[in-house]
Amino acid sequence: MQFQLNTDAHIQGDERLAEVAETIVTGALGHLTDRLTRVEVHVVDVNGGKGGADDIRCTVEGRPEGMQPQTVTHHDANVEAALRGGAKKLRALLDSEFGKLGRR
Repeated sequence: MQFQLNTDAHIQGDERLAEVAETIVTGALGHLTDRLTRVEVHVVDVNGGKGGADDIRCTVEGRPEGMQPQTVTHHDANVEAALRGGAKKLRALLDSEFGKLGRR
């Protein structure tokens, strides 16, 4: 599975953040990572330098083999919390989608 992190100009997308993001997202997805070809994460500071509650937006796109990409968005107060929330939402969505496939 490939992992890609994208950030905007207000969030420093260095190697450390990429490692933290990959650890958080792949950890939350657990065994589902075996069924994904790629995960893309986009982290954006919605308000720029102004700050504020829930101003970090994390969009996570998972690309399951043989299926359409699945995308979720989560807003939170800091980058790590946004990553955790986005990863949890993607896991729930993928669990649901894979469950539907199993019932067919």
